[in-house]
Amino acid sequence: MKLAAKYDVEAPVDFVYGELVNFNAWEGIALRRGAEVTRMDRLTAPGPGMDWQVNFIFRAKARSARIHLVSFAPGRQMALSLTSDLADAEVLIDLLDVATTRTRIEVRTEVKPKTFAGRIYLQTLRLARKKVDATYAQRIAQLSVEMEDRYRMPAKR
Repeated sequence: MKLAAKYDVEAPVDFVYGELVNFNAWEGIALRRGAEVTRMDRLTAPGPGMDWQVNFIFRAKARSARIHLVSFAPGRQMALSLTSDLADAEVLIDLLDVATTRTRIEVRTEVKPKTFAGRIYLQTLRLARKKVDATYAQRIAQLSVEMEDRYRMPAKR
C-alpha cells in the first residue's frame, strides 16, 4: 500500500531540515505517546545507520518495530526503513525549496505485509482508502503547521 502527502511550510528549508533531523525531539514525542524507544546505534551525528527499537501498544496488543535511517541527503531527502512482525515500510521524505521562506515537504510511504495478519490489516486499510489518505495528509499537515509555529517563535530564530 502506497501513501503520499505534501505540504508547503512557511519556513526556510534549513529550518525544516533541522526540525526533521532533531531525532531527540521525535523520541520525546514517541515517549509522550506511551512508546518505549531505545537507540540501537552509537552514532553521534545524524546520518545513515541510525537505528531505533520502538515498543508500543497498538489495538490493545504490544507491538515492536525497528526503525533504520537508510539514506540521508542533508537539506534535501531522508529515507527510513521500518520493520515489524506484521509488515515492512519504507518512508521517503523530500524537501523542496519553493521560495526563500517556503519549503515543500513530500512524504511517501510504502507498506508491504509480511504475514497473513498483515495482509488482512492492509486490506482493511485499502477498503477505507479515502479516509486513510485523508488522515495521512492531515497528519503531515499538522506536523508542518507545528514546524511553522516553532519557526515563528522569536526565541527559536
